[in-house]
Amino acid sequence: MVAKLDDYLRFNEAALDLRAQRQQVLASNIANADTPNFKARDINFAKTLQDVLGQQQSSVKPLPAVELARTSPGHLAGIVPPNNGLDDEHLLYRTVTQGSVDGNTVDMDVERNQFTDNGVHYEAGVTSVNAQIKLLLSAIQPG
Repeated sequence: MVAKLDDYLRFNEAALDLRAQRQQVLASNIANADTPNFKARDINFAKTLQDVLGQQQSSVKPLPAVELARTSPGHLAGIVPPNNGLDDEHLLYRTVTQGSVDGNTVDMDVERNQFTDNGVHYEAGVTSVNAQIKLLLSAIQPG
């Protein structure tokens, strides 16, 4: 029963996770708009989502989290999250529309547009998950 619920919600879970990761990449681009030689990055959302869903359906287990080495007892224990599909194959460089003298490829208009678009798609995904959960709740509640 739980496996069927997981299957029912899997697509939206993967899409929301990937949207959140893309939002971090886009925010990094915006934050580094004035950094010399910074190269703007983005992902091909559709291809990456297909790859992530294909990995989830296969019998491949996700990699465990890696604990960071601490050189002092005063350091906080950090955890590096497992690879969630954003590796060099999926994390691409953005095409340069207008060159910059300092080598930076961030175009703030493009980045703000992509950031907003990704945020709207994320909100749509949350709305979709809420609708799925309401549908499940209506199915299990007595009439």
